[in-house]
Amino acid sequence: MHGTTIVAVRRDGVTAIAGDGQVTLGQTILKAGAVKVRRLEVGGGVLVGFAGAVADALTLLEKFEGALKEAKGSLPRAAIETAKLWRTDRVLRNLEAMLILADRENLLLLSGSGEVLSPDEPVVAVGSGGPYALAAAKALLRHSTLSAPEIAREAIRLAGEIDLYTSGQPTQVLSLGDPARTSSGAI
Repeated sequence: MHGTTIVAVRRDGVTAIAGDGQVTLGQTILKAGAVKVRRLEVGGGVLVGFAGAVADALTLLEKFEGALKEAKGSLPRAAIETAKLWRTDRVLRNLEAMLILADRENLLLLSGSGEVLSPDEPVVAVGSGGPYALAAAKALLRHSTLSAPEIAREAIRLAGEIDLYTSGQPTQVLSLGDPARTSSGAI
């Protein structure tokens, strides 16, 4: 089973996250509109996107939400606590999923090997089309004036032109930040 490409981008004080939501089994598309991008109310609005086994990702998301409440909304602290739990708990360490976590200041990748990574550039992507969406988002971030939500949407579209398991149609694009500070324009 393959599915879902998630990409997150930060530009001009706005963070956007998009996911395509295609789920395939072999050569068959089982679902085209799975929603794997969410806004959490804890911490003033944290954006989360997940790829991997759905049950595993939802379990990790639940653990992360608990850690976020305990950390009083501190995204980095909650991510580190979730990663520690993920690595030390017998059941959790076998879960196969990746989470992208974002708030107004942080953009993090929480991996199944227990790593919490902050990218060098304000863009991160996971899932079957993750490498393609990452390359597209980086190029658009460097060479266009598109806003963060526009870059996220276009990165999913471009990944879908290359990756068989990415539909190229975002099922959801969420953003945080001050939209008055965004710049928008054509490539």
